[in-house]
Amino acid sequence: MSNERLEFLGDAVLGLAVADHIFRAYRDLPEGELSKVRAAVVNSVVLAEVASELEVGPALLLGKGEDQAGGREKPSILADVMEALIAAVYLDGGWPEAYSLVVGLLGERIAEAAEGPGQDFKGRLQELAARFDDVPRYEVDDEGPDHDKRFFASVYVGGRPHGSGEGRSKKQAEQAAARMAWESLQGAGASAVADANADAGGAVA
Repeated sequence: MSNERLEFLGDAVLGLAVADHIFRAYRDLPEGELSKVRAAVVNSVVLAEVASELEVGPALLLGKGEDQAGGREKPSILADVMEALIAAVYLDGGWPEAYSLVVGLLGERIAEAAEGPGQDFKGRLQELAARFDDVPRYEVDDEGPDHDKRFFASVYVGGRPHGSGEGRSKKQAEQAAARMAWESLQGAGASAVADANADAGGAVA
């Protein structure tokens, strides 16, 4: 079977799996918002990012010219490969396996998209800390094999840890940590940031 045919099928399976998931998981979202969430994750940019996280590039069988031209890192190639892989899983294991694969790979991105652009908690936390002449500082660790790595982040404000989080990427882990810190500091009142700075001698973290 040609790669193009697999890509065609994989694109269809991907779209249906994401649509099915968000339809069931986000029952309060109107149709227009559901479409935006689907579009945010069903695209070549996201597929290429996922392929990079899974380190698919080194496993590709490419022609010498394409390989020398950096084909293993080309977003268009990586996105096509992900579609083909989704199709292969669908053909081999059926809908349940393909659905599990898609949701497993894109679940966190779908959740982020469903929350909307207003959920940039790193930006929110930075704005809150800036009021008191402070800058959030992040520390990130990772564990697990390269094909299934998890990232763990902690964020410090005023020299103190105020949030932690994890995710399939450094960005997701930092956002999760920032959300915890922002909600904690908001709940404790803005003076909590000033108090943290005072205890740390006013130093910038």
